[in-house]
Amino acid sequence: MKRNRPAAVIMEKFKSIQSAIFAAASILILGAVAVVTIVSMSFTRNTIFENSSLYTQTIIQQMNQNIDSYIDYMENIAYLVSSNEDVQSYLFDDTADAQARERILGQFVTILESRGDILNLGIIGTNGRMLINNGSESVNPDLDLDTQKWYTDALNSNSSVSLTSSHVQHIISGERPWVITLSRGIRNPSDGGAKEGVFFIDLNYNAISALCDENITGNQGYAFILDQEGNIVYHPQQQQLYNELQTENIDLIMEADSDTVLTGNGNSGKLYSISRSEKTGWTVVDCVSVKELLKKSNQAQSIYALTSVALVIVALFFSSFISGSITLPIQRLRDSMARVQEGDFDGPDVEVDSENEIGSLTRSFNMMTHRIHELMEQNVRDQEEKRKSELKALQSQINPHFLYNTLDSIIWMAEGKKNEEVVLMTASLARLLRQSISNEDEVVPIAQEIEYARGYLTIQKMRYKDKMEFQIDVDPSILHINLIKLVLQPIIENAIYHGLKYKESKGLLQVKGYMKDGNAVLQVIDNGVGMDADTLAHIYDKHKVNYQSNGVGVYNVQKRLQLYYGSDYGIVYESEKGKGTTATITIPGIQEGASEKI
Repeated sequence: MKRNRPAAVIMEKFKSIQSAIFAAASILILGAVAVVTIVSMSFTRNTIFENSSLYTQTIIQQMNQNIDSYIDYMENIAYLVSSNEDVQSYLFDDTADAQARERILGQFVTILESRGDILNLGIIGTNGRMLINNGSESVNPDLDLDTQKWYTDALNSNSSVSLTSSHVQHIISGERPWVITLSRGIRNPSDGGAKEGVFFIDLNYNAISALCDENITGNQGYAFILDQEGNIVYHPQQQQLYNELQTENIDLIMEADSDTVLTGNGNSGKLYSISRSEKTGWTVVDCVSVKELLKKSNQAQSIYALTSVALVIVALFFSSFISGSITLPIQRLRDSMARVQEGDFDGPDVEVDSENEIGSLTRSFNMMTHRIHELMEQNVRDQEEKRKSELKALQSQINPHFLYNTLDSIIWMAEGKKNEEVVLMTASLARLLRQSISNEDEVVPIAQEIEYARGYLTIQKMRYKDKMEFQIDVDPSILHINLIKLVLQPIIENAIYHGLKYKESKGLLQVKGYMKDGNAVLQVIDNGVGMDADTLAHIYDKHKVNYQSNGVGVYNVQKRLQLYYGSDYGIVYESEKGKGTTATITIPGIQEGASEKI
């Protein structure tokens, strides 16, 4: 007698194939959902913890960038003041204009009134001359400047700017505030450029506290800052730390090789997220308790359980639906799906002969294929419009940081009664703004772009008269060729701020243009500090966009050029450390139909 297999015996207990398939599918689904739910709930705690760690790390990195931008802004103030002719004349020239002192004090008062985070600022010469704040406050007679790190570092350090940790400032008589001091050496032009003076800014904790507190994680989280030696620069409970009422794991943080440090056990532990700044040397740390990070763990596990129940219900429903639909309409549907899978959306609709579930599914499939076909066509149109919008959005960016500095320069010139220079700089700025905000023309002749660059360089030369000269030499044969506007100015700005600004002697920036191999070539050449190979290799990276000064950056210009002209065109950089940088912009000499891309 033939023996039946166990599976066949089980199948015989069901009255229909539909019920047998439904039962088998239900068992598989229940088992799979149960396993997935148990495993998911087991790893919920670790997943939430890892995600929270990544989130806090992202927050602390952004906080570090904001602090770098803040310090960079203060460095710009220090640079503008220390390079001011009135400052150098007052400190080093015995026959200086008597009004120079008043103009300097006027600048100081303007800065102090506009920046609530600046407590003190002033200039001090090694010859004993000094001006501090509004000039009326008494200087501490017992202060020995040679014992002040901010003073000695500014005179002796090779770096242009020195930044201290948190310390007590003694310079004003009767005042002992806790500050962070940024100082910069002032060179005596009549003594071979030797550092014989110091400009300093004492920063209170208003701005740094706001930057550290605006994005902290949780109700009990906080952020603090350490310098390179592990000294406290800022801490929300700084006084308690100095009084030894609270402690931090500073040694563990400074010795850490990773971006996160976990201390303690279980919910009683703390997670430190660390971000180190290459600019300031500071370490920004976010501290949050593990208990607070995992407070939603139970809620997440409950959601897993409810989701699993819902999935089981839905899965059982579809198991029942599918088990009763193994008929001829499914074969027709399968054949139609095969055609659609191959990309044939123009075939005839699947015929629907019944009104049951299979018929409904078949009609839905017909509607779906029509809708997918429509969406595919719409997607092609949307992608083209998106590309056009992206190009226009990139072109619309402007550098407000340059605008602020230029307006500040105009104010200081006006205060110095330099009326002709004020008129020239204001007129140049007006022309720049008129072209940069104009939406009438997306492309302009190279001649117009050159004039725009000339106006920008005129302003920059007035601002940095002792730092740069410029030359423009463009072959007339390319002046009529169209170029998407606002291409040269960001490249020139990059050359000034990263090449010539840090050059000790006066620099030269050249703009050249000529035809080569049927292409129009524009070059921006500087003899500044140059770039090393690593910086040059990453200059087109998106994260290198100059966010700190709101500039459009090399990445923006490169992307605009390649969006408009194609990937074979754009910018090529050549640079050598200490000798300078050349940026070469190549566009097609013949651009028939190019304007249709906008």
